[in-house]
Amino acid sequence: MNFASDNTAGISAPILSAIEAANTGFSPSYATDALTREVESRMAEIFEHPVSVFVVTTGTAANALSLAALAPPWTAVLASHDAHVMTDECGAVEMFSGGARVTGIDGAYAKIDAEALRARLDDWPRGRPHALQPGALTISQASEFGAVWTPPEIEAIGAIAKAHGIGLHMDGARFANAVAALDCAPADISWRAGVDILSFGATKNGAMGAEAIVVFTPAVAETLEKRRMRSGHLVSKSRFVAAQWLAYLRDGHWLELAAHANAMAARLAAAIDASPGARLAAPTEANEVFAWLTDDIIGALRAAGAVFHEWPRHGGAGGESMVRLVASFATSTSETDRFGEILKA
Repeated sequence: MNFASDNTAGISAPILSAIEAANTGFSPSYATDALTREVESRMAEIFEHPVSVFVVTTGTAANALSLAALAPPWTAVLASHDAHVMTDECGAVEMFSGGARVTGIDGAYAKIDAEALRARLDDWPRGRPHALQPGALTISQASEFGAVWTPPEIEAIGAIAKAHGIGLHMDGARFANAVAALDCAPADISWRAGVDILSFGATKNGAMGAEAIVVFTPAVAETLEKRRMRSGHLVSKSRFVAAQWLAYLRDGHWLELAAHANAMAARLAAAIDASPGARLAAPTEANEVFAWLTDDIIGALRAAGAVFHEWPRHGGAGGESMVRLVASFATSTSETDRFGEILKA
């Protein structure tokens, strides 16, 4: 019963086989190989739009490089207060951009409120050399509280960003889970809704270490090749990252993996909702479940072998804590059902 993170799961069988298949013969290095070029072509098909693609191995690199391409050092990057770039990346955006500062915006379930964003940008002191200028807006899909951004929601804040002259970045560490949950075209929650650049993650959904910066706005891509090299994230044997991406995207494998993870999260949420000693803390829309559990239930679950994290940034009533449970492509129904049985007991 390991619900600590989707990062703790292994590699899906087709992706593992693709890595092995790429391990034959010789191949050009530093993203000049045929497989890496094929990834860009495949991404263009998936997103129904010309794209520039830069493969990297970590989500932090994808986010920081993407935002550095949008936000000069003298600007601010607007994000949810709970955004991964703000709370969990150790100032990577500030370092990779040369000084752009991440600043928080309010919103429920780690989603940015459109009116709060509009008010913040409308009141921003412009043209003063003493003040940071707005440089970029970033959102997470799904959010850090498991909330999925719908196309109209993205379009609304994307329009606000464009009206104020700033680019829109999406941290898509769980982009596949959002697409599967919404049953929409990838384009509907990316460039069609106003996203300029996407950190498209596969690692949390069955890959070994495969992330991609997908650029929909050509001008944004101009410096990324140099930024990736300068930051140390140009992979020498990039064919092994590219092979993962091609297997991931082939025949909808990425969506099958994500749909399974989402379904397992829904089973966990249903078990929590039916328990008198537990309650959901947020709607379960993708593969993350947030809940309030009493301390004795937490103890019983852990004694039975359940692994999950308490969410210390959010305190509840006396004797209970917020926890996060994450389902993955490898989560089984036996695990979720056992979790539910312990709750009942």
